[in-house]
Amino acid sequence: MNILIVTQYFWPENFKVNDLALEFKKRGHKVTVLTGEPNYPEGKFYSGYSFFRPKRELWNGIEINRIPLIPRGNGKGFYLLLNYISFALSGYFLAPSRLKKQSFDLIFVFQLSPITLAMPAIRIKQKMRIPMYFWVLDLWPETLYALGVVKSNLGKKWVEQFVKWIYSKCDKLLISSYSFKKSLLHHGVQENRIIYLPNWAEDVFTNPTLSSSISDVVKKRFSDLEGNFKIMFAGNIGEAQDIDTILNAAVLLKDRKNITWLFVGDGRFKEQLESAVISKGLSETVLLLGRHPIEDMPYFFSQADVMLASLKADPVFALTVPAKIQTYMASRKPILSMVSGEGNTIVQQAACGLTCESGDYVQLAHNASLMAQYSSQELSDMGENGFAFYSQNFQKDKLIDRLENFFSSEVD
Repeated sequence: MNILIVTQYFWPENFKVNDLALEFKKRGHKVTVLTGEPNYPEGKFYSGYSFFRPKRELWNGIEINRIPLIPRGNGKGFYLLLNYISFALSGYFLAPSRLKKQSFDLIFVFQLSPITLAMPAIRIKQKMRIPMYFWVLDLWPETLYALGVVKSNLGKKWVEQFVKWIYSKCDKLLISSYSFKKSLLHHGVQENRIIYLPNWAEDVFTNPTLSSSISDVVKKRFSDLEGNFKIMFAGNIGEAQDIDTILNAAVLLKDRKNITWLFVGDGRFKEQLESAVISKGLSETVLLLGRHPIEDMPYFFSQADVMLASLKADPVFALTVPAKIQTYMASRKPILSMVSGEGNTIVQQAACGLTCESGDYVQLAHNASLMAQYSSQELSDMGENGFAFYSQNFQKDKLIDRLENFFSSEVD
């Protein structure tokens, strides 16, 4: 098949769509990507990139077509809005010329925020008259409401109509959580157009090789923590992850100097996290280790006793399964989960960790203290339980086989 992937984020930015594109290429399909100039998460163009350059690149045999956008800056307010709008509009008007004389069997849209990134895909679909698959990984408009981005009734009405219009242009909508189905039905999507496709973990986690690029400074920091019970949060540090609640739990346990909370990652809440660690007197028990390449993450995971997943207390986040849960499972790590709804249900079904409701920092602290008393064998058994559940339900090859079959039936 000849597949066009439309995504606002792509290599050298680190997102699962990179892994998906490589897998399609490995399976013999021709893969073309329409994306923007890389600027996530720093908010400025990566070295070697600018508003207009490069227009095209070749990466591992995959042609990347880049359209101009305004960098996201600090990832807040006006700058983020400009980033979203610039990609949608420049893609809508420039995509046909960037892809002229090319033909595709189908379009696959990788939908993180914003949903406006579908605009270029819709334009191409209309011109080429080909099917469009839309992988819903971030639920709109509910996420906007949960984060307080849209508050007025008029604004909500406009956004809901826009989301319905986007969904109406898709041939199939893939959902990463069963709980997303109700929202799509509410927005007018027929049930036979909805397909369940959960997240998986990248190969680097299922078949880890410890990176040789780990600095001596990082190794020394872990060496200094030898004997401590290490709870690690890995990934985006944003408002949705409810970092304040995690720190409230850390405050309750700050006299337990043998329990260390580690944050590995970056995001627009990172500066607030740094300030809060100081203001709450947590400098001895909460450490920020920064952002690192995905290839280095197995090393960091190997140093943790348990991995932490969290989401803000809001009905929309109770519908969401953070992709890190699958990643933690694939890495054979026990999970400390503060994710109401489907995320917690998966951890409970897999018997791979302890759970509490989003926002419940008292129970989170209790669970952390309890897991710190578990033997290494008990923790290992939890990790193996998670891996077994992952292998049965989220294994990458099985899921991409399923997606490939959907595509084949559409093209045939």
